[in-house]
Parts: sequence; structure tokens; C-alpha cells
Amino acid sequence: MNECPSPVPNRAPWWRAAARLRGVVRRAASDRRATVSVIFALAVVPMTVSVGCTADYFLFVGQKARFDEAADSASLAAVSRTALALTATDAQALALKVFKAQAAANASVPVGTATAVVTDTNGIRSVTVSYTATGTTSFLGIFGLKTLNLGGSAAATGAMPTYIDFYLALDNTPSMGVAATTADISKMEGLTGGCAFACHITGSTNDNYAIAKKNNVTTRIDVLRTATQQLMDTAKSTAVVTGQFRMGIYTFGTSADTLGLTPIYALSSDLDKAKTAAATIDLMTMPYQGYNNDMTTDLDGVMVQANKAIPTPGSGASSSVTPQKVLFIVSDGLNDHYNNSCSQAPLGGGRCQEPITVANCTTIKNRGIKIAVLYTTYLPLPSNDWYNTTVAPFASKIGANMQSCASPGLYFEVSPSGGIAQAMSALFQKAVQAARLTS
Repeated sequence: MNECPSPVPNRAPWWRAAARLRGVVRRAASDRRATVSVIFALAVVPMTVSVGCTADYFLFVGQKARFDEAADSASLAAVSRTALALTATDAQALALKVFKAQAAANASVPVGTATAVVTDTNGIRSVTVSYTATGTTSFLGIFGLKTLNLGGSAAATGAMPTYIDFYLALDNTPSMGVAATTADISKMEGLTGGCAFACHITGSTNDNYAIAKKNNVTTRIDVLRTATQQLMDTAKSTAVVTGQFRMGIYTFGTSADTLGLTPIYALSSDLDKAKTAAATIDLMTMPYQGYNNDMTTDLDGVMVQANKAIPTPGSGASSSVTPQKVLFIVSDGLNDHYNNSCSQAPLGGGRCQEPITVANCTTIKNRGIKIAVLYTTYLPLPSNDWYNTTVAPFASKIGANMQSCASPGLYFEVSPSGGIAQAMSALFQKAVQAARLTS
């Protein structure tokens, strides 16, 4: 018996495999837990790689931040108060030492190169610290980034200290025995029968100077003494480095019979001792009233002697070169000396009262020495006949000549009651600033 062939052909193996796969998918689709497992299995690898790459990236970002911080610290170290006293070469070595020490702490990436460049130009120190580093990656290596390069720099600047020698020429002549304020003048005149001068007679315990002290009358010399002491504190606090400023303190003479530039403290950087020495500043004594026809203020002679006493200045650019030199004068600007060529009306016997001779100042300035002048205004004495007939006619020239004596920008005028201490401090700061601009 013949059988009819089947209408459905035998299926190929691939068809049977596909059918089985469809079955698996239908069963998986009906099972939510299986679906989650498949998705997680497919996602876990890229997620792991992504997290690893992110970790690589932030590792390097954090390390760069630490290197940048180390570079900042190193550059600032080279312009610190202490480092500014170092040479550029030594400051460079210091910067590298600071960077390497700080960079090595908790470093996950080794430093490749580190450089420091230090230059000192026109009184300014400039510092640049740079670095490079290369680190090996972990997960980023999968994408061919087996290493990452880091680099950065930091810069800082600071004003270099200018070394300056100050020579203080302080007027302690009898005119500085005048009562310091209008009120003190009135008080002194009442105590002495009309004399505002606190004349200081050698060995006397009852002269006008003693009367002023006993009755708390403030004289110009009292104000000057205190102001000079305070100036030492100002210099000490202003100094960028120890030894930047040296002070020499001079008066116009201890006694009227030994007139001239008289040292009471030799040039030194020990400002504490200078302050102690300043406490001894006192009014010049006179052997007796009217000694030497009252010719007791040789301001011109002091200037000539100062020119001889002050050596040739240098740039003051560092501690290894000659400092700059500043002659710091505090005076009421009135000569009362022997001068047959007096610029004012002669007073007989060679006595001359006149303003300071500017030519002497010019000689000093031409040597490169700066002159800072604090003019303590010569106060009018309207009840004093000598003042009215002798000094009043040229009183306006006293301050004008003192200003001409000073170097540009280094002149101050202040009344004895107007704050000599503040004026001395301000003039000192101006002298320091002028030195920086020219160094």
C-alpha cells in the first residue's frame, strides 16, 4: 500500500535551535528575577571599568593639588622675612628643599623634575617653582592610557631689604631748651621773670633748666629725647631682616666749650642699645651765662663734620655690599656761631645768627648721601626783644633753607607740640621708601 508523503518537510537543525532559544526567552521573560540577573551580568563589567577609571582620575587630581600646594609653599618660603636675607642662589636651594619635602609627604605619584628660579632685580625678588610628574594608571590602561603626566608652577614676589645706615644729628643747643609749647613758654616766663629759655649752666642746680624740670615744663630737648627713643622702635619693627638698619646718634656738643658733631652712640645695628643711649640725650651745658658771646650753635660746622664722618655710600642691595647712607637732621635750623661772612646783619665780634648754609648740604648730597630734615619750627618769641630785632627779620628763611638742604621728599616741618615722634617716624619711613626706589 502506498503511503502519501507528509506535507511538512523535516526542519533544519538551525530552526530547531532557534525554536529552543525562543522558548528560553519566553520562560525568562516570564521570570523577573532572571531578567534582573541578565541585565546585571551585562552591566557589571562596564560599571567596574567606569568606577576604576574615575578612581584613577581623582587619584591624579588629588595628587596634583598636593604638588601645587607644595609649589606654593616653596615659592613663599623663598620670599619670607628670613629668606630675603639670603642670596638668590641660597633662596633657590631653600625653595627646592621645601618643595621636595612637602611633595614627598603622602605622595602617590613620584615627582619627576622640580626647578626653582630666583631673581633679584631692582629691589624685588621673584620666585617661580615648577614641577613635572608621571604616574602609572590602573583601569585607564584598558583604553591605552597607561600613564598620566602632571605639571604645574607657582610664583611669588617680595621686596628685598635695602640696607641703610642712619646718622642722626640732633640739635641739643641752648635754643632747644626753649619751652616746647605756647603754654609751656608762658609757664616758663612766669617762673623766670620773662625768660622762655631753660639755659643749662654747667654744675648748676638752680639754673633755668633745673627750674623747668622741677616744674614739669616740657622743653624741646625733652620732646626730642623721647622721639629718638621711639624711632629706634620704629626702625626695629620696620626692618625686614635683622641688621637691615644701623643707627649712629650724634648731638651738636655736650658742652658749649666743645662744640661739634659729638657721638653718643656709634653706628650699630643693635637698636635696643641705641634706644638706651638715646635716653642720655640732654641739653648742651654752658660754663656760664653769656659764654662765648652766646655763640653756641654751629649748625654749619656740624654739616661739614658730618660730611667727613660719613663714608661713601653703596647700593645697600644686600648685606654683602656697602649700605646706603642717610644723614637725619633734627633742628630748629638757626645758626648762632662765629662767621665773619654772615648772611644776615653782623652782630659784632664775629657773632652771626643765620639760617643753615645750603651749600654744605649740597656737598653732602653730591656724594650720594641722602639728607632727611625734620625742622622743628623756630617758634616766635614776641615778648623777647632779641628775637624781635635779630631773628624775626629772617625767620621765614630758616625753614626755607632747611627744606632746600633736604633731599627731595625727605623734609618735614613740625612744631615742637605737633608730634615730633610721629614726624620722625614718618620721615624715617619716607627715607626707607626712597632707598627702595633707588636701589
